[in-house]
Amino acid sequence: MDVFVRRGDTLWYYSQIFNINLQLIMDSNRDIQAGSISIGQRVRVPGFVAVDYRINPGDTLWSIAARRNLSQDALFLVNPNIDPNRLQIGQTVKIPQRITWRLVQGKQEYDYSTMMTDLARLERVYPFIRTPSAGNSVLGNNIPEVLIGNGQKRVHYNGSFHANEWITTPVIMTFLNDYLLSLTNNSPIRGLSMHPLYGETTLSIVPMVNPDGVNLVLNGPPPNEPHRSRVVELNSGSTDFTGWKANIRGVDLNDQFPARWELEKERNQVGPGPRDYVGERPLSEPEAIAMAELTRRRDFSRVLAFHTQGEVIYWGFENLEPPEAEPMVQEFGRVSGYEPVKTIESYAGYKDWFIQDWRRPGFTVELGFGVNPLPLSQFDEIYQESLGIFLAGLYM
Repeated sequence: MDVFVRRGDTLWYYSQIFNINLQLIMDSNRDIQAGSISIGQRVRVPGFVAVDYRINPGDTLWSIAARRNLSQDALFLVNPNIDPNRLQIGQTVKIPQRITWRLVQGKQEYDYSTMMTDLARLERVYPFIRTPSAGNSVLGNNIPEVLIGNGQKRVHYNGSFHANEWITTPVIMTFLNDYLLSLTNNSPIRGLSMHPLYGETTLSIVPMVNPDGVNLVLNGPPPNEPHRSRVVELNSGSTDFTGWKANIRGVDLNDQFPARWELEKERNQVGPGPRDYVGERPLSEPEAIAMAELTRRRDFSRVLAFHTQGEVIYWGFENLEPPEAEPMVQEFGRVSGYEPVKTIESYAGYKDWFIQDWRRPGFTVELGFGVNPLPLSQFDEIYQESLGIFLAGLYM
């Protein structure tokens, strides 16, 4: 919601009048120096939208504000030219409305366009988040990263490396929405205040690493050739892509990282197709390159890659994981009921590469239980199990 600066206004005053943390207002207006706002300047107030209201008989600005638990000055801020003594019946005024509900509806077939629409809505209401591009997919779809927080501890979450594990994306997006709601409504999550976590951590989220693959599973082959014919051919002539994990070129993106890649290639001697093809070389695919470059650029303290299924958390690689990884995974297990598993015979995954090259904690979290793609009937249960992990990833 936009307000326009008047003589004597300060960002601190806006934080008081709207009951919004000052840091969130400052981070929503990164182009403004806190002490140097000027009359007429636009300032964004997060967590609010301005809605239209038509004046009814007997209305005054004071009564309108009182009914909505607002100060009268909050109305003046969004209606800078209003004359409170000359309200006309039927006149339209703006009213600040605090957002107290989720904008993300995660319990649906959540394709790429749904995610992009939701991210745009979240960014409008919560302008303290940033959504730079991590890179592009084979089909040219932007792979957005979401950044939230200012802290020294750099934490990364990602989802939908695998196309038919797309439910991880709406689970992550729901957590992002709940985190934003908690910050702007000063409401704890599971008894935890989010403001200290916002100040201590910078959370990076890539909700959908494999947008082309997710769209393939949910919407069928892309309209354009040669990808349309090629992908059906790679799927043995079938247009049922429910078993498809790979990107649109038939490369498994979580077998693309230079962490004993040659062993994974030996283990999975398959060509391009729905799953397990490691590619011609490590980091051959643009989605994997984007994730590798992002990880190098951000220098994360820890990473959590969300997959399905199994209700387990993998946390080791070649005994290179640091000592602090074990108490972390024990806490993740405690809050979720998931089983920590140190290693399995698997290589070339994103978390493997992160542990190998940074010697920092990396985790693959297998959400839910069943056959991929997991049914939406599991969504609520999966979200409740994973919520503790999302929180612990920030506070541990």
